[in-house]
Amino acid sequence: MFEFRKTGLHQRQTVLLRAWVAGICALVCLLLLVGRLWYLQVVRYDNLAARADQNRITIVPVPPRRGQITDRRGEVMATNQRDYTLLVTRAQVRGNVEDLLDRLRELVYISDSDQRKFLRLYQQSGRYAPVLLRNNLNDVEASWFAVHAFEFPGVSLEARWVRSYPLHESAAHVLGFVGRISEEDQQHLEDTGQEGNYRGTMVMGKKGIEKTWESVLHGRTGVEELEVTATGRPVRELSRTDPVPGSNLELSLDAGLQQLAEAQFDGRRGALVAIAPHTGEVLAFVSSPSFDPNLFVDGIDVENWRKLNDSPDHPLINRPLYGTYPIGSTYKPFVAMAALEMGLRRAQDLVPDPGYFELAGQRFRNAGGAVYGPTNMHRAIVVSSDTYFFSLGALMDIDALHDFSKQFGFGQITGIDLDGERRGVLPSRAWKRKTYKKPEQQHWYQGETVSVTVGQGYNAFTLLQLAQATSVLANDGAYMRPHLVRRIIDPLSGRFTYPVLAPQYTIPLKPANLKVVRDAMVDVINKGTARRAFAGAPYQAAGKTGTAQVYSLRGAKYKAHAVDERLRDHALFMAYAPVDDPQIAVALIVENGGWGASVAAPIARTVFDYWLDPRRIAQRKLQWQTEQAAYQTMNAAAQPGQGTPDASPAPDDEDAPEPAPLPDADTPLEDGAQEDTP
Repeated sequence: MFEFRKTGLHQRQTVLLRAWVAGICALVCLLLLVGRLWYLQVVRYDNLAARADQNRITIVPVPPRRGQITDRRGEVMATNQRDYTLLVTRAQVRGNVEDLLDRLRELVYISDSDQRKFLRLYQQSGRYAPVLLRNNLNDVEASWFAVHAFEFPGVSLEARWVRSYPLHESAAHVLGFVGRISEEDQQHLEDTGQEGNYRGTMVMGKKGIEKTWESVLHGRTGVEELEVTATGRPVRELSRTDPVPGSNLELSLDAGLQQLAEAQFDGRRGALVAIAPHTGEVLAFVSSPSFDPNLFVDGIDVENWRKLNDSPDHPLINRPLYGTYPIGSTYKPFVAMAALEMGLRRAQDLVPDPGYFELAGQRFRNAGGAVYGPTNMHRAIVVSSDTYFFSLGALMDIDALHDFSKQFGFGQITGIDLDGERRGVLPSRAWKRKTYKKPEQQHWYQGETVSVTVGQGYNAFTLLQLAQATSVLANDGAYMRPHLVRRIIDPLSGRFTYPVLAPQYTIPLKPANLKVVRDAMVDVINKGTARRAFAGAPYQAAGKTGTAQVYSLRGAKYKAHAVDERLRDHALFMAYAPVDDPQIAVALIVENGGWGASVAAPIARTVFDYWLDPRRIAQRKLQWQTEQAAYQTMNAAAQPGQGTPDASPAPDDEDAPEPAPLPDADTPLEDGAQEDTP
């Protein structure tokens, strides 16, 4: 009986103990739960709330609309079009990407070229970078895909602005093109702190105006704050900061003049630059042949790239900016001006011209073996007497000629608003010492100056430099920086600015010497080598023809029909008009075209006729008056540091030598002249 009672008491004590232990455990757990809730709700609230918002809210960059580019009359040369595109993000793709493409083909058309381009970019891109699969989807394709989009994770349909060049090949070397942002571009954006402004942007300027004025054309990226579901589907817009579109650029080019000048080359290789002397505005900028910049917008395909890159005519080379040439007799007016300014010879002095000039046993002949007899400076320019200028070369110091010529822009970076400009070669003793390594090659010989004075020898200038020098000569020595962007226009306010307003410097030329050279250039048009091309012109022009050898004749007689087409002489011409109030200056070259008088001068005549048409002059005058009224109303001035006079001398080319191909023993001599070696 006693044992039974003892056992029951023990059991009750055990149950009670267990109850207490269970209660304490439950209390501890409850306290832990309350503590954890307090920690999460109070201590970690700010951090967890932000993370929750990050899951609920996404920040989407809104790329700006790129600025539009027009010509001086408002004709659109580069614009933006709304386009539907299919983009693929590798990190979101499930399974094999080629299987994905096969299923997509059932909904939208994907060409073999599109697929090859996509797969190449897909392999090169990062996991989270969207890759373009197909653009230019029509409304039916876009709506059909939108209905079935849930079947294709990783593929998104987006509307975007796409760059378009409505004039196609016209002015392509001026406009350049945009292209996909590369790793190198991305690194540059990061280094310059611009990465944030390019979020959501897929392309940027690669060449031409598109590249040079990228910061102005791009604009400022906006931001859109969206509430999304767990799967990333947008629910509603919470806030938005609109993007700021890029500024519009009005070029100084006249699209009509540009297309007319391009048509004159008729498939021939060459270049032409036309400049307004008083303002420095580039009116036409031709590089023939050209290309279609639309091919590069979304990445050029292999077939078109090979066609352009392998062409013997090199359509991708910007000839006025990058091609360097001996400019032949078109250099003679500047040499004559140098001789007058240096006091080496008076304009009326007669020099015998027996058809050749002899120096140290070496004979330099006139083009075609012509004999002009006693010749003064005026006649020498009109008939293009090589002998007269050979004799000047025997008197002239090469360094003095170098210092004089560089003021006109020869052998200098002109500062035009395009990338890739070459300096060319304006020879001097210092240049030769830097160029050649052997001491015997570093010495400058007077016979080399003889060749230089007729625009050959070591001379190698760009057509832009020749056009700029012609413009400076027409403008009484005032150096206006050549530029292609005439006005920068704010698309929101309509306010505009002029990038260039005043000369950088003025060459101190004596009026009497200017008159001598100008009168001779006028007679080149009226009586000389260009008289046929300008017969009956209603305006008075001044100019100079030129013909430059491609290879040395070494005493042989030049016969065009017996020479390979690509070894024939280059045809050149430079001129400005009207003489009393120059409105346009032109320089052009037709590669392997032959005589400048018969091939190049007629092209310039066509350009002058267009630009100096009285109706167009009246239209330009009215446009200028309207602009000036608006400019004064805005009370706007030029931007700091722009359009202000610069009294500093022309830049010195010795500080930045041109990495051009070195001349060799076959460097051509003079404009159609021949060298006899006893």
